[in-house]
Amino acid sequence: MSKVSPTETERCIESLLAVFQRYAGREGDNLKLSKKEFRTFMNTELASFTKNQKDPAVVDRMMKRLDINSDGQLDFQEFLNLIGGIAVACHDALLVQPPHP
Repeated sequence: MSKVSPTETERCIESLLAVFQRYAGREGDNLKLSKKEFRTFMNTELASFTKNQKDPAVVDRMMKRLDINSDGQLDFQEFLNLIGGIAVACHDALLVQPPHP
């Protein structure tokens, strides 16, 4: 019996899990991103976004907005809210692109 290769969607999910786990737990709880871990994630994985911000406090404000339960950390669900929001913004940006002649 041959092993079934993961689909593109399954590989994307695996990648999201791997990225979250790469940053979570550097300071303790490996199921959550601390503020410092979130900042490191943003500055590494979303560097073009953070470097283009005029306000250096934008990452802190994002963390506060994403931290639904106000525990000062982001769990995986809260992290996915960020990823989902970015995906929606990218999708919306593609929709407003003028068609190519």
